[in-house]
Amino acid sequence: MIKIMADSTCDLSQDIIEKYDIGVAPLTINIEGNIYRDKIDITADDFYNIIEGLDENPTTAMPSPTEYLNIINKAIDDGYTEILCICMSSGTSGSYQSAELAKNHYFEEKPESNIKIYVVDSNCMSHGSGWLIIKSAMLREKGANFEELIEFNETYKRNVKHYLSVDDLSHLIKSGRLTNTSAFIGKILKLKPIMSMRKGKGAIVAKERGRKRVLKHYVEEFKKRNDWNITDFIIIGYTSDIKYAENLKNKILKETDYDGDIFIMQMGVAVGTHVGLGAVSMFFLEEGHRLDNLLINEVQGLIEKKNKLLEKLNRYK
Repeated sequence: MIKIMADSTCDLSQDIIEKYDIGVAPLTINIEGNIYRDKIDITADDFYNIIEGLDENPTTAMPSPTEYLNIINKAIDDGYTEILCICMSSGTSGSYQSAELAKNHYFEEKPESNIKIYVVDSNCMSHGSGWLIIKSAMLREKGANFEELIEFNETYKRNVKHYLSVDDLSHLIKSGRLTNTSAFIGKILKLKPIMSMRKGKGAIVAKERGRKRVLKHYVEEFKKRNDWNITDFIIIGYTSDIKYAENLKNKILKETDYDGDIFIMQMGVAVGTHVGLGAVSMFFLEEGHRLDNLLINEVQGLIEKKNKLLEKLNRYK
């Protein structure tokens, strides 16, 4: 039997976790001197209700090797013989290293064990690793073996496309993701940064003016990039505004030919600490590797603007 486990930044809903029996090692959050385990000692809604009134910016810490080891030992006690752990990107946290330490400790204590344990550095954040976890669980249900699940994750993990935009820039500034100058300009012009993952780390790849433009950007990029052969579900994430996420879902269904599942899930406390209120995200599997950064998006936008202008001018020929 194959056990799938992860850290809490996968941000999967409780019904998905229970449906696929996913073991989750919680990150810890320090909120003004009080330590909480993500989704155990504090819920996302509890956190988003108090975040604006905090005097100090909360901080997060990776799960300890003991947290992972507890899940491993329980899985073995429950009869699992193969354990696949899918962690957030090692470029943003020590969660992957902590899981590796737990695995190594297990085999140091029990060198004769026939248990198989594999840890995936997903190169993803939030529902990006969550996407890989759900897909792995679905493949397991269809009969995929342990080696096939490992091969799938290692082959496709860099194709999980992330898009994340925020309403409140202050949390990105405090976490070092955005300069004060960029934030000042963004607030004046109502520009919202759109982030993705590049080489295992978050990067701003576009800026849009207003929420409607953000959702338009998501949908247009989805139509260009989506791997229609593999993406049988999309995950839309949100922090505090579920209607924003529902608007994105409706836009996808209305403006694309996509007819698979669309899961709407709330981002947890560990991720919310860095992105704040009003964030919305989208995750799917990208076909191939298309370059995606701020300069490319701005140049592409200028080209599209020129093409539309030429179409208008051609009417006067």
